[in-house]
Amino acid sequence: MKTVEGQGSLPAELRGGALALGNFDGVHRGHQAVIGAAIRAARKAGIPALVATFDPHPSRHFRPDSPPFALTTPGQKLKLFEGLGVDGAVVIPFDAALAGLSAEDFARQWLVARLGIAHVVTGEDFTFGKGRSGSAETLGQLGRSLGFSAEAVAPVTASDEVVSSTRIRQALVEGDMETAARLLTRPFTIAMPVIHGDKRGRTIGVPTANQELGAYLRPRYGVYAVRARLSDGTVANGVANLGIRPMFDPPRELLETWLLDWSGDLYGQTIEIELVRWLRGELKLDGLDALKAQIAKDEEVARAVLAT
Repeated sequence: MKTVEGQGSLPAELRGGALALGNFDGVHRGHQAVIGAAIRAARKAGIPALVATFDPHPSRHFRPDSPPFALTTPGQKLKLFEGLGVDGAVVIPFDAALAGLSAEDFARQWLVARLGIAHVVTGEDFTFGKGRSGSAETLGQLGRSLGFSAEAVAPVTASDEVVSSTRIRQALVEGDMETAARLLTRPFTIAMPVIHGDKRGRTIGVPTANQELGAYLRPRYGVYAVRARLSDGTVANGVANLGIRPMFDPPRELLETWLLDWSGDLYGQTIEIELVRWLRGELKLDGLDALKAQIAKDEEVARAVLAT
């Protein structure tokens, strides 16, 4: 998959393609349906299959002080796009200039001039242009005058509920990792560099890989059964604490993962931690012995969960 970011030019061999257009934060079931429709149209017409997304997320541009809400990093999104089988991905910079474009100007400048698309696919609820003045219907009207066709994909449902990033965020905040995974089609995964911590864990035989959460939505604080995917392809089971560690001062928000049956140096590496199941909330225990006993219980439960 070829990737074009910022003001980069689309390679000539990718022009004239079928484009899936949207924010696609999470690349969940609904997003996959939009991208899949673009791929099918491309294969049928013998043209490139493309996907375009925005960075930063428009909500972050308009509300820069809002709490973190991302379900994926830009890098994760690109990796997921590639896994779906598109030929090219375009990352459109969402800035004041883009936000000020009318729906027609966006279509002319980006879809026609920059990308030269033949077909565009969005969700039915897609909006674009200054003040969100454009809709999927608008896109169809513009396409008829500008020389491309447009298609809108209906919302996708799973277990009788509409799949949306909002619903996934709700599940994560509630600690309902099973629902989040069902709607995403995979466990919610945090991919961040491993940083140095205070190294308390290694003194009690529980060394942890520590990661900050960056722009990710904060799932429910607590202890999780997790699966780690390391940069060399190794997959390891683990137990993780996500939160502020109430037993220690000063409070510091971290994802701290103890990899079971594994040892090595991960500092500086970006590893992927899949939050498989929320096990319990954070606790302020009565001393080190109580902490060791609780960690042993958490390990037992996590092993049982991950064995299934």
